[in-house]
Amino acid sequence: MTEPATPAPAPELRRAPPRRRQRHVLAGDFPPTRRRSIATAALLSGAAIALAVLFARERLYIWHWEVVPVSLPLLLRATWLTLQLSFLSVVLGIALGLVAGLARLSAEPVLRGAAVVYVELVRGTPLLVQIFIIYFFVAHQLQLSRFTAGVLALAFFAGAYVAEIFRAGIESIDPGQAEAARSLGMSHAQAMIYVILPQGLRRSIPPLAGQFMSLIKDSSLLSVIAIEELTQTGTMVVSRGLRSLEIWFTVAVLYLAITLSLALLARYLERRLGHA
Repeated sequence: MTEPATPAPAPELRRAPPRRRQRHVLAGDFPPTRRRSIATAALLSGAAIALAVLFARERLYIWHWEVVPVSLPLLLRATWLTLQLSFLSVVLGIALGLVAGLARLSAEPVLRGAAVVYVELVRGTPLLVQIFIIYFFVAHQLQLSRFTAGVLALAFFAGAYVAEIFRAGIESIDPGQAEAARSLGMSHAQAMIYVILPQGLRRSIPPLAGQFMSLIKDSSLLSVIAIEELTQTGTMVVSRGLRSLEIWFTVAVLYLAITLSLALLARYLERRLGHA
């Protein structure tokens, strides 16, 4: 009697070694959003260099940068005025936005309704129209100066967006934080002030920085009410017969210096508060 044949052992399956992800020379290990930012910056830089080379070779425009030092004192004085307008508007906008944001979260229907009307009214109308209304109606009735009217217009506009930023930051906090604070004997106001608000404000720093950078650029609209901020001063300098492109490039560099400084400050605060 023959023994049954034993089955042949199954061949051992070997897992193929994982393919090593190819590393791009420029992007490296950056996330996709950072790679897109790098690619966009590279394309814009290449376009700017190509345009500059074209202007230089074809002599499409003859630059006269010697007019910049002549007009720079006026532009720097206007930059200081722009900084004053922006700083006061930011402070008032934060205060107004915090009140409106807390009112949006209030259980009182009157407060919540008033905050909703304010936010939707401001966000649904152009800033230029709001500047005209505040200057030609409110400022004339209260005998306010152009500077005060401009600050109020910018603060009134920024407050609506800051209110939504604060509301989103507060609502992003885990409800268990408030419950834990209440279990420790804190009142609702104490829990909001000492537990919820600090965390919500910390999370609101990046969108607040973006909003305030937009506000600095929006301050150029105050030129329509004859406030001699940076854009209005640039227009006056160009109207005197000086070269327009050189002046407007200088104005753009000054705006860029302000916004980049604010971005660096916001990034520093975000890192500092993140480790706190």
